[in-house]
Amino acid sequence: MDASRKATLAGLLAILLWSSLALLTVATVGLPPFQVLAIAFSVAGTLGLLRAALRGDAGWAELRQPPAALALSTAALFGYHALYFIALKRAPAVEANLLNYLWPLLIVVFAGFLPGVRIRPLQWLGTLMGLAAAVLLVTGGQRLQVDAGYLPGYLAAISAAVVWASYSVLNRRHAQVPSAAITVACLAVALLGALVHLLVERTVAPTPWQWAALLAMGIGPTGAAFWLWDNGTKRGDIALLGSLSYLAPLLSTVLLVLSGRAQPHPLQAVALALLLAGAWLSTRASR
Repeated sequence: MDASRKATLAGLLAILLWSSLALLTVATVGLPPFQVLAIAFSVAGTLGLLRAALRGDAGWAELRQPPAALALSTAALFGYHALYFIALKRAPAVEANLLNYLWPLLIVVFAGFLPGVRIRPLQWLGTLMGLAAAVLLVTGGQRLQVDAGYLPGYLAAISAAVVWASYSVLNRRHAQVPSAAITVACLAVALLGALVHLLVERTVAPTPWQWAALLAMGIGPTGAAFWLWDNGTKRGDIALLGSLSYLAPLLSTVLLVLSGRAQPHPLQAVALALLLAGAWLSTRASR
């Protein structure tokens, strides 16, 4: 397997890890969002530092990076989560989530401007099928209620999608930076999250179960996932990863149903069929 395919597989593993985020977030209900952000990213950053320490000089050298690379990753990781939290507070969850899930489509759109990247018709079709699947999953087939009073929340959700898609594509400019360097960005996000938490939120003591969820979150969807995504976006097939990113809401829904946190619905099967067909078309086109 060549380096590009390995990197694309790493990006796919990140998507699979992100699918567990909704289930873990449910376990932290009652905790302020920026407190959750600060703790989860602290876990991720600490694990990265431990890895660097175990590797010695080589491990610490991997954390060095140009200021532009660190600024991009820190702004994207913190900006995306902050905007998403604002969207959920200022707009209904269904509409906010639907607008947020524009980021996979935007990755494909933005990737088309990269040198040497050509988006094939089947990839466009596969991505749009993934978007349709996400619409079915998020709305449950119900009509959306668009209210101008929620405009700030809608704008925050769209901005979050634009931030993450832009980061995923622009990250390719820093392909020479080791993915381990994301550790520094995680620590910076943890610090920013803690500052915002202390300024605008009231600290709540997590229960033992919530601590376990926060630890799992820091290890997986806000830890290893960002490392893997960094590798995938820098060296893999970015257009294919954009198309396959719609696996995250589908698998997230499956986990919520299996855990009893959500009710099964026939539309979920339709969404699954759409998504699998779209993923197959995108993968075939990339070959």
